[in-house]
Amino acid sequence: MRAINAIRMGGVDVLPLVEGGKGVSISNGLSAGNWALAGGVGTFSAVNADSFDVNGRAIPQVYHGRTRRERHEELVSYAIQGALTQARRAWEVTGGKGRIHANILWEMGAAERIITEVLEQAKGLIHGITCGAGMPYRLSDIAARFNVYYYPIISSARAFNALWKRAYSKTAELLGGVVYEDPWLAGGHNGLSNGEDPLRPEDPLPRVMALRKVMRDFGLHETPIIMAGGVWCLEEWESWIDNPDLGPVAFQFGTRPLLTQESPIGNAWKQRLLTLKEGDVFLNRFSPTGFYSSAVSNGFLAELRERSERQVAFTTETIGEHVAEYGVGPRKRIVYLTYADRERALAWERQGFTDALRTPDSTLIFVTPEKAREILEDQTACMGCLSSCRFSNWAQHEPDYTNGKKADPRSFCIQKTLQDIAHESDEPAAVERNLMFSGHNAYRFGKDPFYSSGFIPTVKQLMERLLTGR
Repeated sequence: MRAINAIRMGGVDVLPLVEGGKGVSISNGLSAGNWALAGGVGTFSAVNADSFDVNGRAIPQVYHGRTRRERHEELVSYAIQGALTQARRAWEVTGGKGRIHANILWEMGAAERIITEVLEQAKGLIHGITCGAGMPYRLSDIAARFNVYYYPIISSARAFNALWKRAYSKTAELLGGVVYEDPWLAGGHNGLSNGEDPLRPEDPLPRVMALRKVMRDFGLHETPIIMAGGVWCLEEWESWIDNPDLGPVAFQFGTRPLLTQESPIGNAWKQRLLTLKEGDVFLNRFSPTGFYSSAVSNGFLAELRERSERQVAFTTETIGEHVAEYGVGPRKRIVYLTYADRERALAWERQGFTDALRTPDSTLIFVTPEKAREILEDQTACMGCLSSCRFSNWAQHEPDYTNGKKADPRSFCIQKTLQDIAHESDEPAAVERNLMFSGHNAYRFGKDPFYSSGFIPTVKQLMERLLTGR
């Protein structure tokens, strides 16, 4: 195995080992601080991070506003205070000597406003901003305002080309690196384009080579590319290290830091990671963002799959084969199905799925009365955690603060489930009933001898392991 030497990134020499930022409250100041203390780049999530009371207990993010806009303002306040708390916590762990990045999602609600306020109040504590989940054109402007480095997360050379030409060329000196995130293997939200097949993964090397070519065309010969998604051990990437065709390369680890002593996830979640099998991580499109995402296949995802499978198209007047009357809702308003779909609907009713909910695509999904109440309550309780949400139809743009479409009951409240699993994952039931993001390599926890007999390392022990190449 080649020696893992420091590289120049963000104006300093660091080990080319970057902690992937995982929200909500999964990459925090403790994990990031310890990663940085070991010589790499620590990353805390600034997506609705935890803040604490005087006794050190996480403050529940409870919303009291009567309107979505009022609750959105509460969310923004929670987000700013939580990110500041984690930035200060990371600084305390490192004694101000480590390299700390804050991770944000461009499509999170009020992203620009939140990170701007955090950087204003945390001067000197945060050295870089990583940002994905969208096309963050204004990321460089924010970085320039506070003289911090920025690290866009992209999944193709084409995406970076667009970002550079529109915005980043004006602030090239603060571009600390470009994160290439494999859209098939990374955990969380994935950057698959409409022209890419989710079932046909592509080799990352040609895609990263294409990215480096574009970067060299722009004079970015020494700007590191940070490989993210599918990275487990460096001996599998040995041909990338010190490769003159690739130029400076670092590696981002998102999944492996989940299973450390400093990781804030609960014990039931950690134990579930140790039992995963290949294929247990599911690439799906249920997210209210509209992006693909990768998560552990559990009861939560099974219910969403089944919900969408119990689905039929309808019309509001007789058209073609849609001539079979069917009553929807308490008032049994008549819509028209095909005769075959009406038989399917009646069969689902006999199984207890008696509530038909309309989707924006002129279809009906069939759920139990209890699930229907939960869906409607979650939609009503929306606090605008995304810039645009297909589940609740929220959008942060004035004047009406909607995306102009009907709320989609095939999706879910992402804020609710991520907060629940972040804070209740000591309980096995919470791990089963919530969205559990993960990279596709998570099954390797159960195969890697490093984790034999249920061993859970400290961050320092994990970093030492990574530096061996294994």
